[in-house]
Amino acid sequence: MRVPLGALAGAAALAGALSFVLLAAAIGTDFWYIIDTQRLERGGRGAQDGAGGANHSQLEPLSSHSGLWRTCRVQSPCAPLMNPFWQENVTVSDSSRQLLIMHGTFVILLPLSLILMVFGGMSGFLSFLLRASLLLLLTGTLFLFGALVTLAGISIYIAYSAAAFQEAQCLLEEKALLDQVDIRFGWSLALGWISFIAELLTGTAFLAAARVLSLRRREDQAI
Repeated sequence: MRVPLGALAGAAALAGALSFVLLAAAIGTDFWYIIDTQRLERGGRGAQDGAGGANHSQLEPLSSHSGLWRTCRVQSPCAPLMNPFWQENVTVSDSSRQLLIMHGTFVILLPLSLILMVFGGMSGFLSFLLRASLLLLLTGTLFLFGALVTLAGISIYIAYSAAAFQEAQCLLEEKALLDQVDIRFGWSLALGWISFIAELLTGTAFLAAARVLSLRRREDQAI
């Protein structure tokens, strides 16, 4: 069964565009990490009511959601995260410095993957236009390398979140409070995972196109 080269070109273009849009949306949104404190706040209000309602002031919600660059509270403006590239005049612990290094790593890797996709898209367009199997092969390799960069960035972010949680546990005196806080990854991270899969498919489509074009040229030479 001969696979049409045009079908592979369409699949590569669609998957590549989808991967770029999803990763750009993931990087630009602030729902990578979600902290939901509703259960804790309901318990606090219940304790106030049980005490006779001596303090009727409403507590500010502590729930937040974070992105790669900033963290946002429900009723407060978003605040930027600490700059991981400017630590000269800041005294931090070794564990905090490790967190900053991890933060600086994934905020470089994920935008780098976007840049690789831009170059891959341009070379992919030229490779299909010129029907150059070597350029198709190089483009597929570039997209697969970009997928590896995306995977590394997402994996480091997950490790960073786990390390930050452990750091918070060490600093928090009342560790039982964490049992009433729902902490989860958000839909921005899910977009990053889907982008990684689409990037893999894009690279595979380019490699398949290079193989198809190479086989067709061998058949033409044999004739």
